[in-house]
Amino acid sequence: MMWGTSDVGWGWMTLGWVGMLLFWGSTIWLIVWSVSRFTGSQGGSGGATPLDIAKARYARGEISKEQFEDLKKTLQ
Repeated sequence: MMWGTSDVGWGWMTLGWVGMLLFWGSTIWLIVWSVSRFTGSQGGSGGATPLDIAKARYARGEISKEQFEDLKKTLQ
C-alpha cells in the first residue's frame, strides 16, 4: 500500500488558485475604487439635478428671476 498517492493534493492546489484569484481581484478592485474615489471622477455633474444647477446659477446672479422661474416651470 502506497501512502500519499491520493487526490487530496489537487483540492489544496485548486483552493490555492481560487484564493490567489480572489486576492488579486480584490486588490485590483480596491485600487480602482480608491483612484476613482479620490480623484472625484463620479461621472456627470456630481449628482446635482438640473433644478439644483438652475438654483445655483440664480444664487450666483447668472440668470434673472424670470429666467429662473421659466427654467423651474420647464424642469418640473
